[in-house]
Amino acid sequence: MFSKIAITKSTNNYWDDIEKVKIKIQSAEAILIGAGAGLSASAGFTYSGKRFEENFPDFIAKYHFKDMYSAGFYSYKTLEEYWAYWSRYIFINRYQNAPKSVYNDLHNLVQDKDYFVLTTNVDHCFQKAGFDKHRLFYTQGDYGLWQCGEPCHDTTYDNETIIKKMVAEQENMRIPSGLIPHCPVCGAPMSMNLRADSTFVEDSGWHTAAKRYQDFIRRHKGLDILYLELGVGGNTPGIIKYPFWQMTYKNPDATYICINLSDFEGRSISVIEAMGNGTVPIVTLTSGIREDIEDGKSGYHVPIGDYRSMADRIQYLEKDRIRIKKMGQAAHDMIYPKSRSSSHLMFWEGVLKKYGQTRSWMDR
Repeated sequence: MFSKIAITKSTNNYWDDIEKVKIKIQSAEAILIGAGAGLSASAGFTYSGKRFEENFPDFIAKYHFKDMYSAGFYSYKTLEEYWAYWSRYIFINRYQNAPKSVYNDLHNLVQDKDYFVLTTNVDHCFQKAGFDKHRLFYTQGDYGLWQCGEPCHDTTYDNETIIKKMVAEQENMRIPSGLIPHCPVCGAPMSMNLRADSTFVEDSGWHTAAKRYQDFIRRHKGLDILYLELGVGGNTPGIIKYPFWQMTYKNPDATYICINLSDFEGRSISVIEAMGNGTVPIVTLTSGIREDIEDGKSGYHVPIGDYRSMADRIQYLEKDRIRIKKMGQAAHDMIYPKSRSSSHLMFWEGVLKKYGQTRSWMDR
């Protein structure tokens, strides 16, 4: 059962946790998978570093881009150059298979279960790994679809044939002008079917998938269901993370499992997000914890591997709802100032001043 208590343990216990997750996947009556960008990153779909450098050396040389994502927002002067970049981007992230078998492994775990997948990913990895397309809801679009850039109508169009042709025929960072896609209805330039702004088209396939998702939720209300959150960050928590929390809270027979990577050793992104939302953390003593959580005030510290102490504190808080509210507010007040961009700027300004580097590069 879910409560407003966040729990994290040290890496020493990860293998025990993995075994528990496997057992729960096997025993649950149904599984709702919520997948974010972290899952595709773990499968090798990284947007910076070697993979970016190998596929976009000319764009990097000309524009000094640091990653694929930010380069996608650049205002290219011509549509020929725009589609030279985006065709390569789409080709490697939609029409090439992920370097690692993460999605196939996940499919092997759940293929015989009553499952459904809700995802913000747009790379089609679930279908390529064998997941049933009738059990998938891609809420944010698909790299493999185009739409009218206006848009003048709500139909989407497969782009695989033209994208592969753009990649094969482009020269000097430009595609042939004759390959620039235009809307067959109004003649406006086509755009990607990605939820980047209010022009995003929710076509008939999107609405059909949304209905199937709602039907799955309705049919499993109150049952032994596992909400399995994989690689979901803080960009769009209202799509997967918060609904999963709410549904678990309302169902005493539900289980919520969140698997994600931390930006810092010993400092979990999920715990930071939970504290920001007024959740009381109960954690083992790993690096970064002491400065984020004041024992007994904004959360609790317990010894590594001491499950009895962890259980005792959970029971204590469950019986004292006033204390949960008070400590939850303290947790929020502790973490919120550290999460603001102004706090990060002040920190780095202090570092620069301390080491006398402020004028050497900031004034250039």
